[in-house]
Amino acid sequence: MHAPRIWDLSPPLQPGSPVFPGDAPFHAEWVARIGPGCPVNLQTITLSPHTGAHADAPLHYDDAGTPVGLLDLEPYLGRCRVIHAIGAAPVVRWAQLQHALDKLPPRVLVRTYARAPDAWDPALAGFEPEVLERLADLGVRLVGIDSASVDPADSKTLDAHQVLRRRGLRVLENLVLDAVPEGDYELIALPLKLVAADASPVRAILRELP
Repeated sequence: MHAPRIWDLSPPLQPGSPVFPGDAPFHAEWVARIGPGCPVNLQTITLSPHTGAHADAPLHYDDAGTPVGLLDLEPYLGRCRVIHAIGAAPVVRWAQLQHALDKLPPRVLVRTYARAPDAWDPALAGFEPEVLERLADLGVRLVGIDSASVDPADSKTLDAHQVLRRRGLRVLENLVLDAVPEGDYELIALPLKLVAADASPVRAILRELP
């Protein structure tokens, strides 16, 4: 019996990792190194919680929203479906998902890039708000995308984020889905217990179903 295959959906976190313009860049520095009188290496890192693969919390788009460390973990763990909408721009539309919506599990990840960018992409694809409404109507509890936002980068109204707020949907952004065929998997993408934060990095993986 072979071990289930695993797909790593998380881009590397390192100096130069792309962030939303104006957001804090990733930075790491040594505060201690192994040597005389010091038995360990020790680093300090600074980063936006929206760096790399991450989970937005309701607090990100609602002053009264729940911070990420207090969210129920159940939506971030379990059966999900990967759907390809490669080339969708500026938004993913319902017609681009319709081919893969039969017997939908409660988690949906959408691939829009043929190859995930390694720099900030101002032309990223978000979701048409109606798509999120209709997915919620079908029982979806978590949506994910391989771009940096569920809204177009220049949006000032964040209409897709407001659907997340109204419908209680959880969201993952900045996933790397380049190597993942369409189909159903087990998702594991747990946010850190950051009890006052508006988002959290995740180590997102998919595991082959039995």
